[in-house]
Amino acid sequence: MNSSSPPIQILVISLERSLDRRKQVEQEMKKISLPWSFLDAVDGSRLNEPPVEYKPKKVKRLQGYELTPNEIGCYLSHKKAWQRCVEGNVPTLVLEDDFVLSPDFQNILMTMLNQMPQYGFIRLQGLYEVPCQEILSISGVSLVKNRGDAVGATAYLLQPDIAKELIKHSANIYEPVDHFLEHYQKHGLEFLAIRPYPVDITRAKSTIADRSERAPVKGLRKRFRSVARTVDRIFSKEPWFPK
Repeated sequence: MNSSSPPIQILVISLERSLDRRKQVEQEMKKISLPWSFLDAVDGSRLNEPPVEYKPKKVKRLQGYELTPNEIGCYLSHKKAWQRCVEGNVPTLVLEDDFVLSPDFQNILMTMLNQMPQYGFIRLQGLYEVPCQEILSISGVSLVKNRGDAVGATAYLLQPDIAKELIKHSANIYEPVDHFLEHYQKHGLEFLAIRPYPVDITRAKSTIADRSERAPVKGLRKRFRSVARTVDRIFSKEPWFPK
């Protein structure tokens, strides 16, 4: 990074054992000239017991299903990245190891750092196309507010103050991390996005998360969940699903 470039740390979340994926990352990162490093992911499949943040019975009661071990590991891995952001006190680009950068990615990133520093969290990838409203456009880079849950946590830029808030509201883990990022009612943070997204995914099977398409919660299970959430809102100081 030259002296005129704004400070940034780039972290690529990846399992230490995923050698093939790491080779792909190394090739992909040749598209930019900025320093970066791997952040060893938490291997959920090798956790001997759930972390203190995860309470299986309450999660099943309020979600209608339990998280998979790798979903838990993925969440913990992103928490590690947020902590590194706070410790370094520097804007941090977080990437999961199945990303594909657009050819003009570095120019877009520099525009964000130089001319959009007041925005604390900017999504650079989304799994779903959702309507959006443009906030501003600078040097051909459009900053927007998504009108829907784009989901996905493959690429985002965040500031240390936002990382602190994400850590604060992650005392409990009860939903996949990308769902948590969209959970405005819980953390109160408004996240914006760059559209079109400058990062895509390889569509290779993830080694960090193993979420499959879950059947919708229906019938008595859904009613029980609704009652459980209502009770949690009434009696908990920090309800998981505030309205």
